[in-house]
Amino acid sequence: MRSKTLLFCLWLALPVLASAQSSVPEIQFDSVPDFFKLPANMYFGEVAGIAVNSKHHIFVLSRGNTSGPAYAAAAAQLLEFDAYGNFLREIGSHLYGWAYAHAVRIDRDDNIWVADKGSNVVVRFNPAGRVTMVFGRKPEASDESAHAIEHVKPPLAPIDGLFREVTDMTWDSDGNTYISDGYINSRVAKYDKDGNWAASFGEPGSGSGQFNTLHSIASDRQNRIYIADRGNSRIQVMDTSGKILQIIQINVPAPPNVVPLIGNRPVFIADTGYSGGGSGTMHPGSPWALCITPGPTQYLYVADAYPGRIYKLTLDGKVLGWFGGSGRQLKHFGWIHEMACPSENELYVAELLNWRAQKLILHP
Repeated sequence: MRSKTLLFCLWLALPVLASAQSSVPEIQFDSVPDFFKLPANMYFGEVAGIAVNSKHHIFVLSRGNTSGPAYAAAAAQLLEFDAYGNFLREIGSHLYGWAYAHAVRIDRDDNIWVADKGSNVVVRFNPAGRVTMVFGRKPEASDESAHAIEHVKPPLAPIDGLFREVTDMTWDSDGNTYISDGYINSRVAKYDKDGNWAASFGEPGSGSGQFNTLHSIASDRQNRIYIADRGNSRIQVMDTSGKILQIIQINVPAPPNVVPLIGNRPVFIADTGYSGGGSGTMHPGSPWALCITPGPTQYLYVADAYPGRIYKLTLDGKVLGWFGGSGRQLKHFGWIHEMACPSENELYVAELLNWRAQKLILHP
């Protein structure tokens, strides 16, 4: 009996690999043209984040409205649109925490949360657009040694309550917040519903429970937390205590000779699969962005940068289909950085390279 239990535990620890390309169907879809209607003389920069609230208003976090020098300029602007794409307002104009936009999410109470990678803070706005909570602290501009955070090897030990290039946030049913402290600290920071520090999970590396650029994070109704471990080309699923429950890897090969939107075609080790490491960022299926649908049956959507596709998965990691690819026209993507999926067949995607957001309607 003991040996059977051990075998079962080892089976749970194995990564779930998606099916081969030939058995994964392409999902048909449309992109709504000219959906977002910006005022005259207002523009998107790199669109880093997108989220939808209970009124179906869409929040777009753009690296626009820049100020400062060409390098290290402040680049973050949060814009709200109604359900039809009409511009409503800008939130947080000239906010102290704006530096380099990374992600926006909406919680169950319609609070608006923003992760800013440049200032190393997470800010919560109430639905009226007022700041109600701040996590982390922006580096002091008055410090004579003020400069960008260094990526030293090995990384310095993380400090409770402080972030190093924070990326995203999600919540469980008790209102606890999980923040992906993603580029340097390589951990998930947990806060209770009142904003008090609760725990920290993870460390740099490629083993189970270790991370290489936590780039996106989402949760399902069963309080499972899904972490886009981008540099390791996988999704790690954990419970609210930080225990790893599952590892999902998307194994749907890129079409032959596909050309990336920018940069040289990535080179991978043939026929050996992928086992982690920094080059995983551009591996087919490497998760840049995650979102989980509401509804009776939840689905996980995952976007990669190369070959620039979106994958639809069950929550246990089975790939049901894929769509899209790299490009500059509608229905093509340039580095999807965040997604919102208010229903199974309606998605909103934020793109860096194309400086735009798209509304997608799926026809599965």
